[in-house]
Amino acid sequence: MAATPQNPAASAPRRKVSRHRGEGQWAVGHFTPLNGNEQFKKDDDGLNVRTRIETIYSKRGFDSIDPTDLRGRMRWWGLYTQRRPGIDGGRTAILEPEELDDKYFMLRVRIDGGRLTTRQLRVIGEVSQEFARGTADITDRQNIQLHWIRIEDVPEIWERLEAVGLSTTEACGDVPRVIIGSPVAGIAEDEIIDGTPAIEEIHSRYIGSKEFSNLPRKFKTAISGSPLLDVAHEINDVAFVGVEHPEHGPGFDLWVGGGLSTNPKIGVRLGAWVPLEEVPDVWAGVIGIFRDYGYRRLRTRARLKFLVADWGAEKFRQVLEDEYLERKLVDGPAPAQPVERWRDHVGVHRQQDGRFYVGFAPRVGRIDGATLTKIAEVAQAHGSGRVRTTVEQKMIVLDVEEAQVDPLVEALEALDLTARPSPFRRGTMACTGIEFCKLAIVETKARGSALIDELERRIPDFDEPITINLNGCPNACARIQVADIGLKGQLVLDGNGEQVEGFQVHLGGALGLEAGFGRKVRGLKVTSTELPDYIERVLKRFQAERGDGERFATWAARASEEALS
Repeated sequence: MAATPQNPAASAPRRKVSRHRGEGQWAVGHFTPLNGNEQFKKDDDGLNVRTRIETIYSKRGFDSIDPTDLRGRMRWWGLYTQRRPGIDGGRTAILEPEELDDKYFMLRVRIDGGRLTTRQLRVIGEVSQEFARGTADITDRQNIQLHWIRIEDVPEIWERLEAVGLSTTEACGDVPRVIIGSPVAGIAEDEIIDGTPAIEEIHSRYIGSKEFSNLPRKFKTAISGSPLLDVAHEINDVAFVGVEHPEHGPGFDLWVGGGLSTNPKIGVRLGAWVPLEEVPDVWAGVIGIFRDYGYRRLRTRARLKFLVADWGAEKFRQVLEDEYLERKLVDGPAPAQPVERWRDHVGVHRQQDGRFYVGFAPRVGRIDGATLTKIAEVAQAHGSGRVRTTVEQKMIVLDVEEAQVDPLVEALEALDLTARPSPFRRGTMACTGIEFCKLAIVETKARGSALIDELERRIPDFDEPITINLNGCPNACARIQVADIGLKGQLVLDGNGEQVEGFQVHLGGALGLEAGFGRKVRGLKVTSTELPDYIERVLKRFQAERGDGERFATWAARASEEALS
């Protein structure tokens, strides 16, 4: 228990006595809320806000919403207030929340494993057109986000989504977020193991349950049996990665403690092999450790990665085995390095059953409701009615007969959704940016799309895999630290000494092959207008200086600061 400070006697020397409150870990008896977020979660579970949305707020309007529900608990149902139009990036950090809030919401549709039917996709498209001014963004966690949502319309939107098996339950908040999975689970020719049953079991048991609805912060999960390592497992709180055990056969290698934002950390292997049927129990053990031992005092240290960094892999595994599973885990091998440089499944690929899947690239994840409904029509006409989203802001149509491949590709091209994208169209990702996000400092989506066009025009012969990730603020939703070229939005000075939108540059980050964070060149900041010139210059130097088969990340690690400036 925390010590009680003593008042010094009048004659005693004055000394400062502080109250030691620990890190707010429940498992060691620290249940007193130590910040506002912990207080509102204790006062009322975030899942309970749905009733108030349906019975009060949707009927009385935006101004009736309790502020703690508005900026806290409503996230448990996928709702964030969006940024009020006209507020420039220089005011992001200085305005109060109520000054940044618009009276509209972003609504995140949860899509576990990226799995959708054409009927579900059509409903999302229809909701977008009727209630979200046609907006839709595919995220790098396989969800679809809508904007301009009115609180009055939320109950009807939920009714339509849930009628086709979709939901927004725990799409945001201090909860287990969407479970990302291989978008080609169960169909890829080279798959080690299909993780879909584990995703379904975890979702059925735990999503929407109050057992894990009050965590220290968000909790991110990845499960994939693909040898391409296609779910960015290194930067999730928990990840199950497909491996072949020499004695026990196919199963999963267990990773914990990954995450980006302002204190990025690559996840660590626990050295444990987990069979498919045990994944849900092991997942519950890991998230249980986070709930009970996670740091709740400071929000900036409340992610699982900080606990893992302090404990180390050995202690974490021991606590998991002894206190949560009550049995030992089997030691197992690490995943093999992937042989493919791209892991987004874009293009035409043969399935296990002899049919094909076709992956295609929207521009930086930005799409619209009308196009979503057209994709559903095209996928239904040329496939079996199954589509997928990926962690690279891409989409895939499954189960295409060979005779239907070319007609499908042509139909997608007519929608500006190419299955044969340039490296720039394929590798450029962008977060929501200042258009809607209250944390953003700069614009990202339109800038990323324009950058693709410029680079395709300027360097048409560039044919190497390259990732260019634009983020509107330091929080790394677009994974800037692990991109070949990561761009962190901030305000910079232009040649005239004027403050303008720009980016700090990270170079040479990577996942999958040799995971690591990009380097920052001292003093290098690029204005938004200079961005195409800068990237063109760096990529041409890479082309001129690279060794045989050398990747951009490897070259960037050895290149001089002059070459990278």
